[in-house]
Amino acid sequence: MKSLKIKYKKYLLLSTFCLTIISCGSKETKQEESVEKPTTEEAPASIASLTAEQIKTVDIQFGAIEQKQLTATLKANGALRVPNNNKANATSLYGGVVKSINVQLGDFVKKGQVIATIANPQFIQLQEEYLSASSKIIFAEQELARQKELNEGNAGALKNYQNADAELKAMRTRRASLQQQIQLMGINPNSLSNSNLRSALSVTSPISGTISNVFAKIGSYVDVSAPLAEIVDNSQLHLDLNVFEKDLPMLKVGQIIHFRITNNSGEDYNAKVYSIGASFENDSKSIPVHATVQGNKSGLIDGMNITAIVSLNDVTTSAVPSDAIVSAEGKDYIFIVTDKKAEEEKPEEGEEQKEQEAKDKNEAKNTNFEKIEVVKGVSNMGYTAITLVKDVPANAKIVTKGAFFVNAKLTNKGEE
Repeated sequence: MKSLKIKYKKYLLLSTFCLTIISCGSKETKQEESVEKPTTEEAPASIASLTAEQIKTVDIQFGAIEQKQLTATLKANGALRVPNNNKANATSLYGGVVKSINVQLGDFVKKGQVIATIANPQFIQLQEEYLSASSKIIFAEQELARQKELNEGNAGALKNYQNADAELKAMRTRRASLQQQIQLMGINPNSLSNSNLRSALSVTSPISGTISNVFAKIGSYVDVSAPLAEIVDNSQLHLDLNVFEKDLPMLKVGQIIHFRITNNSGEDYNAKVYSIGASFENDSKSIPVHATVQGNKSGLIDGMNITAIVSLNDVTTSAVPSDAIVSAEGKDYIFIVTDKKAEEEKPEEGEEQKEQEAKDKNEAKNTNFEKIEVVKGVSNMGYTAITLVKDVPANAKIVTKGAFFVNAKLTNKGEE
């Protein structure tokens, strides 16, 4: 029995030893397999390719990296104004009934263009008096010449000669007065005759500009104090800002102002300060600052409210529209148009290379976009200052609108 127990113990020890060796061997095999098959992580895609149809569908717009003064600025509100010497009312110097109106709201008119015509019997009467005065002057000149001859021959009284001379001068004065009145009516006195008397006169525009208001109606009576239409010359628009007392020392003549229409923030405009007020505006404790609008004035109208950014120094920084920046994985990027190709688009050798060349030929009209990392700075007036992590060409074309779609396209390609 003793010998059987000893043999049993030896059997258990041998079995345990064998199992230990086998388990260690399997672990080493698994470790070797894990070492032999290292995991490889692909670099994220950085170039997206879009067709012309895709670019048109999502309305992708392009621009460039601009230099903007965004670091030291002052925000102010104001309105667009046209100086009074660039506004005018078309009025008649004589009362009358409106016979015709030749313009509508928004029409552009030139100086001297006919706005409307009005009729009044008084116009005919003035022309009649002018022609009558001209005829009487001819008779008065003849009478003066006759009295002069009689006086020189001592055949006539000096008093008669003097009366004839005074009568002629008075009639010439009357004719000159009527001539000026007729000219103010827009009628050429030298063209008047008994057969072409005019019953209506033309009201003309005193300046070139846009019709901003029409006050008269056909058939209505207008007098000297009632304007028929208002004309505004928007080419001389300027900016009226309201700046508080504490900000006044930071302003000076010549500073550049970037502004947008308050109710339409899609377009940027520039103005230059030309005058700073010397007194407070009413009871608002604000000082008026005036600036001339520079460059493009399309879409700007007198009375529009604006939001402005006044540049307080000459320091400029690289900036792009805020919509041009996209964020992904805690970083910020912009997209530039590039000639580089995505990795899967690179040609391969052999037959695959020929297939790839055919594919490249079909996609020759595609536009490629490269994702460039940037560091964002301050934002003002729809622009954000950026610092490029790597250099890009000086005249690089960037995506200013639709960058989100380009990034989505790139992300989907990386997932594939």
